[in-house]
Amino acid sequence: MESLRSGDIDFGLKESHQAWGLGLRSSSYDPTGRSSGFAFSCDPTGRAATPQVGLGLRPSGYDTTRRPDGALCQLLWIEFLKSEIRNPNSKINLAPVFQQFFPEEFYLDHDACQKIIDNIARVIVGKKPSIELLLVALLADGYVLLEDVPGMGKTLLAKCLAKSIGGTFKRVQFTPDLLPSDVTGFNVYSQAAGRFEFQPGPVMAHVLLADEINRTIPRTQSSLLESMEERQVTVDGQTYPLPAPFFVIATQNPIELEGTFPLPEAQLDRFLLKIKLGYPQREEEIKILARFRVEDPLRELGPVIDPEAFIELQAASKQVRVSEPVAAYVIDIVRATRDHAALQYGASPRASLGLMRAAQGLAGLKARSFVLPDDVKELAEPVLSHRLILKEEERLRGTEPQQVIEDILGRLPVPVGKQG
Repeated sequence: MESLRSGDIDFGLKESHQAWGLGLRSSSYDPTGRSSGFAFSCDPTGRAATPQVGLGLRPSGYDTTRRPDGALCQLLWIEFLKSEIRNPNSKINLAPVFQQFFPEEFYLDHDACQKIIDNIARVIVGKKPSIELLLVALLADGYVLLEDVPGMGKTLLAKCLAKSIGGTFKRVQFTPDLLPSDVTGFNVYSQAAGRFEFQPGPVMAHVLLADEINRTIPRTQSSLLESMEERQVTVDGQTYPLPAPFFVIATQNPIELEGTFPLPEAQLDRFLLKIKLGYPQREEEIKILARFRVEDPLRELGPVIDPEAFIELQAASKQVRVSEPVAAYVIDIVRATRDHAALQYGASPRASLGLMRAAQGLAGLKARSFVLPDDVKELAEPVLSHRLILKEEERLRGTEPQQVIEDILGRLPVPVGKQG
């Protein structure tokens, strides 16, 4: 029996024969000293757990003919589960129970997400919006394209994320002579065993950093992107699943483009977000010097969650409600890119789904059970900018995809009213 004290209500939970039962006890005393408390036991649906135990409301006279109200039981269950999931000292994991009995009631462990952000911030100075976008992509089970000049901390950020979720980390430096087998793995003949044995490549990791992905040949790029889509690799006819969660952070250097192989638009479309870190502020750069003056804080960084628990966060993120007006707003934004005068090609339906998934992750990160239009507007640029193809004359004028997105957001009406 696990219990949690909440105000003047004492909750108790027990598991018996694969059934969950919740018992509640409360007592308040009137001036005469007599107890006017109650006690009952019920399952999450509001029904009595067993005929023998706590059939119903029992005042001081123990009247077992009265049964607890089903709606009240469900409400109490919801509040109890939310409180217990937030309890860092709880010995039981109630998130699956909550999702099983109350799929319409959203709960994403916002505290766990905040711990990941704070843990990364122990190493990375500033860049909180970029860290949050990275976590949004991971919650949405998508991938990220990081584009910035060298030395901005892209690799360090990826390592911090991997350590924070307790996952494995691998890095591949993409070069023109890199082969697909260098990424996915290959079979090697073992003389001792007398057979070929699979040597897994760096893709077999929870977090894979594909450094300067535009510097390798299209054949190798395609092998990685196929693994991203299928979540598996196939070597000599044998299929090997990738670990879960699986997260790819690909980087591109926007300068020194000689000898590079830019990702085609069809492959860019597979990345959920495109993020630019940017230069730090003066005060932030001073903090960087102070933080790394003696030793690397990455060495002391530990996990705040395990991969299995993060998979539950990803599942919870998908339960964030998206109302019909907000869903229509997502579609209107994406469809507007297909008709815009400055664009040759707009965003695909994959972009619509990606924008919705990312908005769900952002809403959950902000401890909300529903998506707001502001979530969609905030994510429109990182989700859509790398998917848009400008007309040649617009490109020569210096038009940027971000300007097109701002124009679309400025022209479209924003849905108002209750979103939850």
